[in-house]
Amino acid sequence: MKFTVNRSAFLKKLKDVQLAVSPRSTIPILTGIKLIANSDGVKLTGSNSDISIETFLSIHDEKAELTIEEEGQVVLQPARFFSDIVNKLPDDQFTVEVKDRIQTAITSASSSFLINGLDADNYPHLPEINTDQAFVLPVNLLKKIVRQTVIAVSTHESRPILTGVHMTIKEGKLKAVATDSHRLSQRVIPIEGTEGLSHSLVIPGKSLQDLSRLLDDSLDEVQVAVAENQILFKTEDTYFYSRLLEGNYPETDRLIPQQATTTVTLDAQSLLGAVERASLLSHEGKNNVVKLSVKDNHIEITGNSPEVGRVNEQVSYKDISGEEMDISFNPDYLKAALTTFGPVDVTIKLISTLRPFVLVPTEDTNDFVQLITPIRTST
Repeated sequence: MKFTVNRSAFLKKLKDVQLAVSPRSTIPILTGIKLIANSDGVKLTGSNSDISIETFLSIHDEKAELTIEEEGQVVLQPARFFSDIVNKLPDDQFTVEVKDRIQTAITSASSSFLINGLDADNYPHLPEINTDQAFVLPVNLLKKIVRQTVIAVSTHESRPILTGVHMTIKEGKLKAVATDSHRLSQRVIPIEGTEGLSHSLVIPGKSLQDLSRLLDDSLDEVQVAVAENQILFKTEDTYFYSRLLEGNYPETDRLIPQQATTTVTLDAQSLLGAVERASLLSHEGKNNVVKLSVKDNHIEITGNSPEVGRVNEQVSYKDISGEEMDISFNPDYLKAALTTFGPVDVTIKLISTLRPFVLVPTEDTNDFVQLITPIRTST
């Protein structure tokens, strides 16, 4: 194998596939990156137990300045070492040449490296997924769904199913739900072209975060195909595979209250600022708790840490209705939830001091819900 390529163009593809490479893989060959050169271009592949990324650099891409002198394949590892070499090369172009099946020369201007590769025939095969029933998602919408839901994914492995986002497609709508049993985030959107499809799957939250990093904002759409235990996100030159989590995701619809004792409408960013200031004290104390009080036609955020001090802040609002209410909560949960809304008005629906409360955008209240479980306090 021998090819010459533009360093910047190659490095971008290399960093993309590195997202799927774990330096601590129990399978040594998966700590590397697989390169295949053929008459059409160079294919790069990275993989671990959760995700696999395959991307292609075409000879027709003018920015790549790619020429293939000899076809072939090799695995270079560790991936970070190979990436560091390419990153530090002195010239805008460099050449990769494989000799004796695995010994690989990397040359650029006056610089020359000779590293030992691995036989690419031993690299695991990627899943084969039928794309006949694939559907299309706008990239910006997919990234928004990920950003709005992964905040509620569990980080504990005691219940592996909760470390993923539950996505269902039914009757032309996609519903994404995540919960760690302390909070919940749900987003529902209509998806054209899925009226005849029905899917229920759980995608690891970490996979979705990596996918979001991979997808460039300049892309318009991504094609999605589902297999028995894998999902594929496909763009023009990149394939992103993720395993699906096995098991039954909890029934979450019943967790979202339909009625409220007290409702408050206010600017999300104003409340976010108040909670951030209150959490400065709560983080310094032993108990990370902040209280929201609704009474006498005013809203107050309170942070009280006996070891540190106290903060009280009046929060401006657009509307209040219902009974007076005090509710204590983890401020980090509320900050994360408010961040997903952006600069809009939100409505907070409270039932009681110890029942979960929800936040919804004042418009399209059925499409996006954040739920937070309060904290029981002694006062």
